[in-house]
Amino acid sequence: MSIDYEKIKNLISILEENGLTELAVEEDGFSVTIKAESCSETAHVAHAPANPGAQVEVQPIEVIMGPLVESEAKPAHLVEILSPMIGVFYQKPSPDSPPFIEVGDEIEVGQTIGLIEAMKVFSEVPSEIAGHVFAVPVENGKLVQQGDILVVVDISRV
Repeated sequence: MSIDYEKIKNLISILEENGLTELAVEEDGFSVTIKAESCSETAHVAHAPANPGAQVEVQPIEVIMGPLVESEAKPAHLVEILSPMIGVFYQKPSPDSPPFIEVGDEIEVGQTIGLIEAMKVFSEVPSEIAGHVFAVPVENGKLVQQGDILVVVDISRV
């Protein structure tokens, strides 16, 4: 399922205009919760299949939305690499190592873009496309759901 950035921007506007601290919306089996931090104006968003009692990881909205918010539709030359599974995403093979990829790097098909840990097993996540890394919207060490955006690749610069 793809994220409708325009709807999320509208929900954030509603949250801010009405001075709300939290706004939750459920539509067609998809739920979005937006929370405002008490110490700043930063909004947070989380998304997951609608499932009562499900735990949802909250991440900063500016990280999830990244530079893609500037236009109504995502440009065709930007391709998202999605998480193949639920787990904790790691951008580095070890805490002292450099990240697998960084914004601006050129990547190739099959190149490792990160690791996902699930049930104490680390699985490499290979790139499905070649191009330049435009954004890495997920934070190192954060829980990701299947289908979450891990990397945005600019394929026009190949």
